[in-house]
Amino acid sequence: MWPTWINMLGWWQWAILLAVPPAIISLYFLKLRRRPVEVPSTYLWSRTIEDLHVNTIWQRLRRNLLLLLQLILLAILILALLRPAWRGQKLIGHRFVFLIDNSASMNASDVAPNRLDDAKRRAAALVDNMASGDVGMVVSFADTARVEQMLTGDRAALRRAIESIRPTNRPTSMVEALKVASAQAAGRHAAQPADEKSEQIVPAETSPATAYILSDGKFAPVSDSSLGLLKPIFLPVGGESPSNAAILVFQTRPREKLENWLQAFAQIKNFGTQTIRADVTLRRDGNLIDAEDVSIGPGETQNVVFDVGEMDEGVLELAVGARDRLAVDNRGWVAVNPPRPAEVLLVTPGNEPLELALGTRSAAKLANVAVRPPTFLKTQEYAAAAAGVHDLVIFDRCRPETMPQSNTLFIGNVPTEPRWSLGERVDVPQIIDSDPSHPMMQWLALDDVLLWEGRAVNPGPGGSVLIDSDAGPMLAIAPRETFQDAAMGFLLVDVENGESVSRTNWPIRPSFPMFVLNTLTYLGGAVQERGGQSVRPGQPFAFEAAGPVGSVTVVGPDGRTMRPTVVRPGQYQISTTEQLGAYEVRVGGKPVSRFAINLFDPNESDLAPRPAISAGVEQVAGQSGWEAARREIWRPLLLAALAVLVVEWLVYNRRVGM
Repeated sequence: MWPTWINMLGWWQWAILLAVPPAIISLYFLKLRRRPVEVPSTYLWSRTIEDLHVNTIWQRLRRNLLLLLQLILLAILILALLRPAWRGQKLIGHRFVFLIDNSASMNASDVAPNRLDDAKRRAAALVDNMASGDVGMVVSFADTARVEQMLTGDRAALRRAIESIRPTNRPTSMVEALKVASAQAAGRHAAQPADEKSEQIVPAETSPATAYILSDGKFAPVSDSSLGLLKPIFLPVGGESPSNAAILVFQTRPREKLENWLQAFAQIKNFGTQTIRADVTLRRDGNLIDAEDVSIGPGETQNVVFDVGEMDEGVLELAVGARDRLAVDNRGWVAVNPPRPAEVLLVTPGNEPLELALGTRSAAKLANVAVRPPTFLKTQEYAAAAAGVHDLVIFDRCRPETMPQSNTLFIGNVPTEPRWSLGERVDVPQIIDSDPSHPMMQWLALDDVLLWEGRAVNPGPGGSVLIDSDAGPMLAIAPRETFQDAAMGFLLVDVENGESVSRTNWPIRPSFPMFVLNTLTYLGGAVQERGGQSVRPGQPFAFEAAGPVGSVTVVGPDGRTMRPTVVRPGQYQISTTEQLGAYEVRVGGKPVSRFAINLFDPNESDLAPRPAISAGVEQVAGQSGWEAARREIWRPLLLAALAVLVVEWLVYNRRVGM
């Protein structure tokens, strides 16, 4: 690329400056004028004759190092006055936050060697172009955020932090990452040293910082409040049309009229733009029991059913042999455990449709249900029950002052937690979407469900929307310590003039009893039809085990033994659930139950990168992260001129001294 120039002088100034080189050269051409002197010495006459011979009016230009150095010096100064520069690029801003996505979708290999390594390479290139005085920090994120390097001007430390980021199998959320980055970059922390080995202190500041988001954009929209003082710049990572087939659902159910005979159901979707042909295999405890060839068109979903046979316990593994760009969603596991009914408490002023659904034969196999009126919440008996007697508590048109130590489902209300909020009443909200990948919503068709009225439920950060409507979320779920709280923004029934009145037609639709069974399985912890629970990567898993403290262990898919945390006597929690696969709970070294960790996330499996991300009401389009800049070279030219001047001075003094 050719350099650009800026004229610093007027025409008359250039005329004077350009007259200097001929003047310098003329000094070396001119004759040396001497006054004749008569002397009697023959030797002196011979020297004078020689001198007159040499010093004619003009002489040929001889090789002269001083002349050459003077001309070079003048040429450099003239060039510097033109301010030559190259068209280049520079980072946008002076304080930077490098947010690097390391969620499951960043394991995709549509860019070499994978998306995460490509993002790390690009982030390191940004760090290398930081100017003197710039500071930056590194944050990795999936569904949680991790500060890899605090705000520092040490580029080597930033590069080491970027290189240390490792891939995960977690889903993606930007909310926590932005809040952490905004708090650190805005100076809401004490001043920090530039790095552990440096005494340079980076002072707290409140000026805006540039947030470089290196991701494929597979996360929910973020609000303006999450950005704080950050100016987001989205750097998309990934190819245009990557191929990928993914398992979205994998579970077991008894075969009709044969309760001891299991069937395995799977739902596989092609997220690519080309038809995928693959072998789908089912293994039981590592042994192949069945296989099927499938052909799935672009954007299509296919259901696969396998007969498993009689099975009381063990592990089923499903594998899709597709040559696609993401491998972690091509396998799924189901842990089969002996049936265990859940202990469920229903607190309601009266809800006939729900009580009927909980009283069916299928539900009775899953749970022991106790029904109490809302006045029960004021008794000592509830205080004892809230300590963790039940696996699931359902609050219908009521809520407690103190949340129980168990999973909960609220109908027409939200949990007694600051993070939850309830919107205004809206007439006839229309259901527009649901999350079929969540265990509570599997196999549910809600297109025929009508709601008379509802109120939007907001689960706060980290929550998930299970049923969405044109008025906002109608069913959502969020974690609380080791528990899960779900809230429904509409009523099943209500009381008018002393009579029970329906507020939805859902109880008379086939999907309602299925929803109740899913709720008993997921929130109640019941092992429906001997199929164990499935947890998403990174989420803590709570379980019960009878045994002395210290004898309960969990063995991961890689064979590593882990010690769970004791929540209360008999109840434990394991948080190291990053690895996909089947986990085994052991008491005294003997296996007592199993659970599985599966991705089953359409957002992570849909690999097509987003061209823009939503930040409040604005769309942040993907860009390169650079802005155009002139990279001027007049400073190096002046340094070169100084060097030439020093050389000329040395040559001159050496000749004068000789």
